[in-house]
Amino acid sequence: MDRTEKRAFVEFLANVFGSTSMVVVTHNKGLTVAEVTELRRRVRAAGATYKVAKNRLALRALDGTQFDGIVPLLKGPTALAWADDPVAVAKTIVEFAKTNDKLVVLGGALGKQTLNADGVRALAELPSLDELRARLVGMISTPATRIAGVIQAPAGQLARVFGAYAKSGEAA
Repeated sequence: MDRTEKRAFVEFLANVFGSTSMVVVTHNKGLTVAEVTELRRRVRAAGATYKVAKNRLALRALDGTQFDGIVPLLKGPTALAWADDPVAVAKTIVEFAKTNDKLVVLGGALGKQTLNADGVRALAELPSLDELRARLVGMISTPATRIAGVIQAPAGQLARVFGAYAKSGEAA
């Protein structure tokens, strides 16, 4: 990389750090090209981005941002993953790390809150934004279904009572 490319990359990362809500830092020592391609495909499907960044350039981009708590994590062969949905990026990275020992989750940051590896794993166990929306819609629609059932219940009960009287009248 020449100087102009480095400056452009630092500006790109600074823009990312200024606009995203979650950053996960990983060690990716020994991943094959096929494994990295698979990881990037999964991360992209989750609406996130995964980039290998030179630590010096990442440190420059982090200067003055809300994610400056991850500076101690940037040692060795690191890669950064980020997304607007914090649960989606954490879940994708943690799931891939479970199946591949070469990817190690070092930690991350959720806004100004710095997370260790256990914090990222705990975040990954939360339901994603889409799952939460589905649960909310289910909770909203459930009372309406119950109200309809309660309104229909008296008519059904009356029909059963009349049916029982009719059968007892026929038997007598």
